[in-house]
Amino acid sequence: MRKIIVEAEVSLNGISDSPDFMGQVFNYHSRDVQDYLSELLFLPDALLMGRKTYEFFAEFWSTQEGKDAERINSLPKHVASRTLKKPLKWNATLIEGDVVKEIEKLKQQSDGYLLQYGIGELTHTMLSHDLVDELRLVVYPFTVGNGSHHFENMGLNLFKLLDARTFSSGAVALHYRPIGEESG
Repeated sequence: MRKIIVEAEVSLNGISDSPDFMGQVFNYHSRDVQDYLSELLFLPDALLMGRKTYEFFAEFWSTQEGKDAERINSLPKHVASRTLKKPLKWNATLIEGDVVKEIEKLKQQSDGYLLQYGIGELTHTMLSHDLVDELRLVVYPFTVGNGSHHFENMGLNLFKLLDARTFSSGAVALHYRPIGEESG
């Protein structure tokens, strides 16, 4: 059975969707951070995405070159959206119907990994239905004053630390396995 990994890059206060974050994050992409992110990109056999990540990544990555760009552009993508219509571009398939049942089917298709970048509504849905096998956060050593906190309004989710890695830039990668949740 495939495992689902959710990966997100966040500030120390858990934000990644602000212009202030985007203005700082690449200052901390030291060679070891870049190698870590590249290694993660080559792990899955397909990507899971919500609409916002799909639209942002498709626009950005389709214009890039190099081995990481070739890899992400060639991977199959499964996109959860209530507003996008078929056919999707960028080697993507729209998840139709019950997103939970469709992701369960994707997990059953083979061994390997499905990777979701970013944390949003799709992540919340997968966590609440015990579909996430691992959460990987790259936490950068700065805070930003504005932006969404990824885990707002989710209730209590418990995680077990699997691994922690410190990078030369001061960023830290944290790998967690969900171990349960309660409504909150």
